[in-house]
Amino acid sequence: MTAALLVVTVAYSPAARQVVQVELKLPAGSTVQDAVTASGLLARYPALDLGRAGVGVWGRPAPPGQPLRDRDRVELYRPLSVDPKVARRERFGRQGARAAGLFARRRPGAKPGY
Repeated sequence: MTAALLVVTVAYSPAARQVVQVELKLPAGSTVQDAVTASGLLARYPALDLGRAGVGVWGRPAPPGQPLRDRDRVELYRPLSVDPKVARRERFGRQGARAAGLFARRRPGAKPGY
């Protein structure tokens, strides 16, 4: 039995809680770029810009020339809409110092810090 074809899934989330997955059969030795091109997602979603967002395999960033293995999952990422550090600062400002933090919710009668 020869492994002439790789089965690869290409996933993209155009909006929150919406995932588009395309399963492909590619020749052995195919790269991440080959999978992205063959998926047709770039044509389907013209706003998708891989230069700004990025690509990964199983949640890890991957360069376009990385070779794929059978059953790999190629993920196309959206750019962040808000910087996580800024969002955390704003959330802390809204909640206040007493409602935020690791020990904000304690059991009744518990020692401080536990």
